[in-house]
Amino acid sequence: MVAEFDLIEFLQMLADRTAGLLSASTVGLLLADPKGQLRFMAASDEATGLIELFQTQGSDGPCLDAFRTGRPVVNADLRTAAPQWPRFAPVAASVGFRSIHAFPLRLRREVIGAMGVFGTDSGDLGDADVQIVQALADVAAIGLLQHRTISHGVALTEQLQGALNSRVVIEQAKGAVAQAHGISVDAAFVMLRAYARSRNQRLGDVAHLAVTDFGRLPGLAAS
Repeated sequence: MVAEFDLIEFLQMLADRTAGLLSASTVGLLLADPKGQLRFMAASDEATGLIELFQTQGSDGPCLDAFRTGRPVVNADLRTAAPQWPRFAPVAASVGFRSIHAFPLRLRREVIGAMGVFGTDSGDLGDADVQIVQALADVAAIGLLQHRTISHGVALTEQLQGALNSRVVIEQAKGAVAQAHGISVDAAFVMLRAYARSRNQRLGDVAHLAVTDFGRLPGLAAS
């Protein structure tokens, strides 16, 4: 964890790389806020982000179960999961997802969030894949908690609150860029990230300018 650590960019990288390891799957990440409520932080695509956001606003869902118990939920078929998750399962199935897996972000007994893996088919994750994804979630949790320790009193919850605020601005910026250039929200997010990376700027800072002063982002469409 380096200076000027960008929590959202770190979690976005984790979501993208985990999705890249698993065929026909997308990934969403939730972290607990200072009150212990899960909040959406990153997703490998827009549809998954919306489903994860819906999950945080409800009272049921696999990521909520993984967070509460500290144990993974694997190989759940959404077409038959309505009795278990009466609000979440029908909505997730209605947008084309067929299977769901959820992994806690944990270090020993401390659970700070959850990772959801959504499949467009009903294929099960094998034991090896389950171990790999849980290992990625564990490494992310260790990194986040270690960063809190290194920061000498700067609590992870404070950084998380700042990231939550940035996430709201990023969602607004995605919509603004998508509308300005006539592109999808997913494509707008790719454009924002590429612009921030090419100029070594924080994603949240670029998003803020996109919302408040778009003229100060020359070349955004060409990035």
